[in-house]
Amino acid sequence: MRRMLVVAPAFAVALALPAAAQKPGWYEKAVKKVEARFDPPEAKPGQTVTLKLTVELNEGYHTYPTKQPDKEAASMVNQLKFPDPGAVVFVGGVTDPDKYVTKAEPALGIKELREYEGKVTFTRKAVVSPKAAAGPAAVKLTEFKLMVCDQTNCFPPKKVPVEAALKVLPGPAVEVEKAYADEVAKALAGK
Repeated sequence: MRRMLVVAPAFAVALALPAAAQKPGWYEKAVKKVEARFDPPEAKPGQTVTLKLTVELNEGYHTYPTKQPDKEAASMVNQLKFPDPGAVVFVGGVTDPDKYVTKAEPALGIKELREYEGKVTFTRKAVVSPKAAAGPAAVKLTEFKLMVCDQTNCFPPKKVPVEAALKVLPGPAVEVEKAYADEVAKALAGK
């Protein structure tokens, strides 16, 4: 009987742990969804497409651009790392959404801190590799570290897996846009 009295509380604690472990963390509370898609979703080899990475936040939360104009705010950014050339070759840089809120954080020495609320979309151009085979292709970002804050806290950046589907159309490759031709040629050299 004495053994039962010792084991029963331990068993009750063990049963309660999974329920506590299932409580939503900051990410589940803050983020409605993260999704990526190519526009257009179908393209010929050599054609330029745009990756659109959309983050939708719940009310009361905000996120940041991929680069801040104020060097004192340089750590308050989202980080995107793109894969080596494969079905697509990423060209140019990431374009942050242009509708942001600006505020100062004098205690941190920040004169201009850019933030986004609600639904935001980051974009980057890509060229379908002239060597890409026809058919479906899945393009995964090497890394997406999402930084989210509420009114009083900033949470540790979270690595969020991001993948977008693209259908490579059959047929001969089209000519790569002049603006990206050198960048694509350099990326594919030796491949």
